[in-house]
Amino acid sequence: MSALYATSITSLPLLAKGKVRDTYIVDDDHLLMITTDRLSAFDVVMGEPIPDKGRVLNQMSNFWFEQLDGIVPNHLTGIDPTSVVTPDEVPQVKGRSVVVKRLKPILVEAVVRGYIIGTGWKDYQTTGHVCGIALPKGLRLAEKLPEPIFTPAAKADVGMHDENISFEDMKQRIGASLAEKMRDVSFLLYQKAAEYAAVHGIIIADTKFEFGLDNDGVLHVMDEVLTADSSRYWPADAYQVGVSPPSFDKQYVRDYLETLDWNKTPPAPTLPQDVIEATAAKYREALLRITGQTLEA
Repeated sequence: MSALYATSITSLPLLAKGKVRDTYIVDDDHLLMITTDRLSAFDVVMGEPIPDKGRVLNQMSNFWFEQLDGIVPNHLTGIDPTSVVTPDEVPQVKGRSVVVKRLKPILVEAVVRGYIIGTGWKDYQTTGHVCGIALPKGLRLAEKLPEPIFTPAAKADVGMHDENISFEDMKQRIGASLAEKMRDVSFLLYQKAAEYAAVHGIIIADTKFEFGLDNDGVLHVMDEVLTADSSRYWPADAYQVGVSPPSFDKQYVRDYLETLDWNKTPPAPTLPQDVIEATAAKYREALLRITGQTLEA
């Protein structure tokens, strides 16, 4: 296994370093997006990389972009990432990057929940609502919702927590028409993905999508789709209502962090080697179970 915590591309201008992805400017219309092996939990970036995580996420995301093609345009260009950097920088990009369209990002994440878990469960226990949406009484942990719900979140800076907001708040921030378009497209993406996953014995409990606009105002899905970072994947054969199901995602790290006396703000606690190795194995298993693919050489 190999690990890349931070990139050091000097042949292209750096645009941004996110929680997981480093983005460089190729030209006025294209960006190079590199998925590192950094891991963010509770919106805090851990200090240790998870080997091969970035390659797994990149391959998984590309798989889903292909599966969901036709619902909404995406940011992919098909340009070989190794062709836009110098030869000595190829190892940093090979297998973990894409050249994408340069879009204007919409600073609201589109979250679709099909099951009650995570922060949604905590909100429901307190208020009976999730992001302003009233849910039936008596739901149990991990229970399937009567129908998927749309619960947007305002994006935060690195090291800060994303903020769950209501759909009405989202409309105020970006406009009603665009908010409704994002919501409707997100439901379509989730539905198609959930149907595909179900055939392969996987439940997609929830997921988030990110969108941007091109120069003509056309909506594109961007960044990543349905990766083990942006989604909760559960094995259908181990699922039961009332308990938190095993996950093929970074829940393993979250569960470890919950055992610590840590206030979920930087700096992050050190991850033990056994947690790092088990998490890396979870990501590779997610790729195989969900896509049927092993990690490309």
